[in-house]
Amino acid sequence: MTVSHSLPEPRAGAATLAVERHDRGSSAEITLIGDIDLDSASLVLRALTRCLLDGARTIDVELTHVGFCDCSGLSAFLDAFQRAAAIGASVRLHHPAPPVARLLALTGTGSLLLAPQPARPR
Repeated sequence: MTVSHSLPEPRAGAATLAVERHDRGSSAEITLIGDIDLDSASLVLRALTRCLLDGARTIDVELTHVGFCDCSGLSAFLDAFQRAAAIGASVRLHHPAPPVARLLALTGTGSLLLAPQPARPR
């Protein structure tokens, strides 16, 4: 199943966010493209919550194409993480761009939200 969402027509100067969803059994992959801010954080939370309501037990969120995420976006991720944990599911963030990785590092939330990285060969 592939589902795609985006925000309504942006205001002049406003950022946009596209959300793509791909289901694989009890897992869902969400790809976010654009910026996550006060205007788009609710779209992120709705998409992640919808995955949980549809029965996804693992939600992988691809952040490669997210250039900006503010505290409202971080709040959406944390809210979804808590909702998932309450029902034995998980939300894992993958490949954050440097500005998003910095936000996660500065707030100490990377250890909760980021997917574990595979060990590097020695």
